[in-house]
Amino acid sequence: MTIKKIFSLGLLVFLPISLAAHYLGFTPLIVFLTSAIAIIPLAIWLSTATEEIAVVTGPSIGGLLNAIFGNATELIIAIVILKEGLIDIVKASITGTILSNLLLVMGLSMFLGGLKYKEQEFQPVVARVNASSMTLAAIALLLPTAVIYTSKVVEPSANRNLSISVAIVLILVYIATLIFSLKTHGYLYDVSVVELEEEIKEAHGEPPNMKLWVGVLVASTIGIAVISEQLVGSLEEATAGLGLSPYFTGVILLPLIGGAAEYVTAITVALKNDMELSVSVAMGSSLIIALFVAPLLVLVGQAIGQPMDLDFDVFQVIAVAIAVGIANLISLDGRSNWLEGILLLATYLILALAFYFHPVGAIAG
Repeated sequence: MTIKKIFSLGLLVFLPISLAAHYLGFTPLIVFLTSAIAIIPLAIWLSTATEEIAVVTGPSIGGLLNAIFGNATELIIAIVILKEGLIDIVKASITGTILSNLLLVMGLSMFLGGLKYKEQEFQPVVARVNASSMTLAAIALLLPTAVIYTSKVVEPSANRNLSISVAIVLILVYIATLIFSLKTHGYLYDVSVVELEEEIKEAHGEPPNMKLWVGVLVASTIGIAVISEQLVGSLEEATAGLGLSPYFTGVILLPLIGGAAEYVTAITVALKNDMELSVSVAMGSSLIIALFVAPLLVLVGQAIGQPMDLDFDVFQVIAVAIAVGIANLISLDGRSNWLEGILLLATYLILALAFYFHPVGAIAG
């Protein structure tokens, strides 16, 4: 059994603990902390189940499953928060997830992998495609904000219609990236898929049990939905007790909770000198958030009576632009080393400090 699975099995003990804390009326801080820890193993098992099923179904359906469930944890948590009307925290979590994947995850992968191997390589053409898509996503996040700040009066309906229109365009672009990676140019991604399949087969010695992993997938998804309700219900009181603003919580804490599976996967494969897969996980996850999760939340918000737009806080847009810029610059040559990892981590730390000291009142409405 891999270290990843042992780690996730050990943390599952927090699932009944968090449920007990919630139903026995423990303090919001205890409920929040135990729920946050309980989500981490559920997210890892959800990711693992998706990978195992992908081996059986093949690269095309497996890739589609990864596209749907790859960021299911972040999506579920965001929908629960959106349902509670905490739209500013939803926007902050979108920003934070993009930042953490491009800077923290990729930075840790390049740093730790670079300590073990002098230089690691990955396909620059895939990095260029991801970089172009992320640049489009950053522009899409910037435009609604730019419209607000460059106009004296903007009707709420105009901002809403602009956000819905941009959301539809982004989802169409995401569908195009799926066709590109799974159909027309799937050969560019075959190396990572084959290596992942070989790794899983080596761990099992036989093909994965389809029924078992479908059950794990369903159970993990339901578990994340239930625990997310507890997490969000205790969010504001718990973070206030910790002296943290909702702004910082959304940008830094929530992405760390929801993205645990991506972090473990990306770092693990980097340590095995598979930077190809590591970069694909980090940048691919950011793409899913920017091109699919964020626009989907706009449409879901309209449907459930919690209208959300793409008018992000100016500082969030600047932070995303910085992250996209430096991640693209470092990844375009198809090579990485420990110093480049340090640069990404330093950028993330500086941005985290900026969000921590950012005035709470600056959150966009």
